[in-house]
Amino acid sequence: MSGTITGMRIAIVNDLGLAREVLRRVVLSVPGYAVAWEAVDGEDAVAKAAADRPDAILMDLVMPRLDGAEATRRIMRQNPCPVLVVTSTVGGNFELVYRAMGAGALDAVETPTLGPGGVPRNAEPLVARLAKLDAALQGETGSGFVAVPAVKPPSVDIPRIVGIGVSTGGPDALGAVLAALPVGFPAAVVVVQHIAAEYAPGLADALTPRCRLPIRVVRPGDVPQPGIVHLAATDDHLELASDLRLRYTPTPRSAPYRPSVDVLFASLAARAPRPGVGVLLTGMGTDGADGLLKLRQVGWHTIAQDEATCVVYGMPKAAVERRAATEVLPLGLIGAAVVNQLRSRTKV
Repeated sequence: MSGTITGMRIAIVNDLGLAREVLRRVVLSVPGYAVAWEAVDGEDAVAKAAADRPDAILMDLVMPRLDGAEATRRIMRQNPCPVLVVTSTVGGNFELVYRAMGAGALDAVETPTLGPGGVPRNAEPLVARLAKLDAALQGETGSGFVAVPAVKPPSVDIPRIVGIGVSTGGPDALGAVLAALPVGFPAAVVVVQHIAAEYAPGLADALTPRCRLPIRVVRPGDVPQPGIVHLAATDDHLELASDLRLRYTPTPRSAPYRPSVDVLFASLAARAPRPGVGVLLTGMGTDGADGLLKLRQVGWHTIAQDEATCVVYGMPKAAVERRAATEVLPLGLIGAAVVNQLRSRTKV
């Protein structure tokens, strides 16, 4: 937890009274946090979010009348606010988790249980995610952008790179862009999605049916390969190292969003041998905007998703305000634009 105490108001959505009570105890265990309201199902949550927008919503998935994924979609469309999925089993409900994240949920965590003496058990992952969200909402640590010193690349031949950064609403947005990339795509695709490390392999599995390119979670030391989608898969940041291999780094430790899009983009700007294409998609906050500007300044073609097609127009908006985007495009046109750019650049 940060040393700064804030007044974050958190709503709880769950059809089970015992689960709501456990979540209420977890929320109230953190100084400065308060329960804004409780809802017994998705329809109840949509109505209450419209009447009283909280700072964050803890959203169950399996509920009567309206499940958590559809409730998240409606809330993000009508009264957007941060949604954290809290469910009995993330792995067992991954299809719904994926749907909820595509609709705008930030992350997912398993529901704590009630231990001896009424003390919640397994509450630490939820508290940690709330702390990370709190820091991001307060902006107390900034985007985590750091300058990466340029170095002379080694004599290793790697393809041009398409760097993609995305957060809230990411799975659906990623699926739309990756679906447009053809077999034989000449560039390596490197993706940073704000997602907890344990869910990255499931995200890769969920994206695979929509994509004609193979999707691989990045292992330290991987070399970017043409026609491969490389997906960040730890809670550390992903960067292109000076030896032109992909690696994870814990710094900057202050970055509230992990992995950070800014860290990846800054490393690509400093170290990639040839300019590629940078893409910043839907997401809350400003992560990636400074990095996208850096890419544009060194000759990359940069694309930001437009407001109309974003689940949350935060990260792309920050990029537009910084004049970091060469183009601002609706989601449905971004994949084709990436393909066209790579075709033109490979002719140079």
